[in-house]
Amino acid sequence: MHLPAFAPPLPIHPPRRVARKPRARRAPLAVAQRRVSPTPPPTPSATPSPPKPQSQPSLRAFLHANKARVDAELDACLQLTDRRSHTLIQAMRYSLMAGGKRIRPILAIAAYQMFAAPHADLAPVMPAALAVEMIHTMSLIHDDLPSMDNDDVRRGKPTNHKVYGEDIAILAGDALLSYAFEYVARNTHSVDPARVVEVLALLTNSVGPDGLAGGQVMDIQSEGQPDISIDTLTWIHTHKTAALLRVSCACGAILGGASPEDVRRVSDFAVKTGLAFQIADDVLDITQSTEVLGKTAGKDLATDKATYPRLLGLDASRQHAKRLITEAKESLAPYGERSHMLYALADFIIARNN
Repeated sequence: MHLPAFAPPLPIHPPRRVARKPRARRAPLAVAQRRVSPTPPPTPSATPSPPKPQSQPSLRAFLHANKARVDAELDACLQLTDRRSHTLIQAMRYSLMAGGKRIRPILAIAAYQMFAAPHADLAPVMPAALAVEMIHTMSLIHDDLPSMDNDDVRRGKPTNHKVYGEDIAILAGDALLSYAFEYVARNTHSVDPARVVEVLALLTNSVGPDGLAGGQVMDIQSEGQPDISIDTLTWIHTHKTAALLRVSCACGAILGGASPEDVRRVSDFAVKTGLAFQIADDVLDITQSTEVLGKTAGKDLATDKATYPRLLGLDASRQHAKRLITEAKESLAPYGERSHMLYALADFIIARNN
């Protein structure tokens, strides 16, 4: 089974950077109140009617039960075995167990159950689900570093480097990334080995130039650039934000027995949902407080970062997110009621307030 790699990046030629100092925190810039870049594509006509997701209490129960399981298994899988590794393990656990909604592992579980069975044993998918959360946590630790986003607060707590120093924070992120792959390789049982290999290939791809690293580099190079297009911004977040949602859903589907066409459809759903997730984040950065967000509000404006509200304005950004969710659901239309939980999770992602 092979999934196509992301398309090559659109050309952009920012000034070459040799060394990066900690980011200064500039005064916020004004946000555009109307579109100043090309309008997103119009809502498709004659779209198929999606199946109605189950009621919100059902979604809440699904989120609560699976978050509790993910939290418990993350806690159990990362324990101190050698006192000489105490500082490193402590730093890894500090960020990994700091809370969060666990959206990515929950998406993996929902995609797995869509193709295995609604009440299938979760043991085959849990290693990959936990691995995605480890990779996500690594990306947060590294994003917060002074040489990256230079942030002091994450999930309502001091960022990792504020507690352990930059050196230990970098190593904690590196160790989480390495452990994610090892955990999948050692703990995925009762699954065709070829599917486990494909899962590992997708996980590694999601972090490299076709994933998080590629998106982060383009994001850095786009700061302060006045002519960033909506296409370039979409490329950035297809690789940076959407990459982990894509790999979550793809791995869950593969482990649940999905065909290559099934995986393609679920991946398309996840990419569009991931872009909507990023738009929601960009809007919340402007409209919510640091206390509500659990991280520093207004950072995107202060660092002159390319965002959807900056290019499109707040109202157009919200509408674009809704269109993306509609398109995401269309990808799963052939599955009918089997896709109801992924539908509900997509709606939850853009309706959240932090």
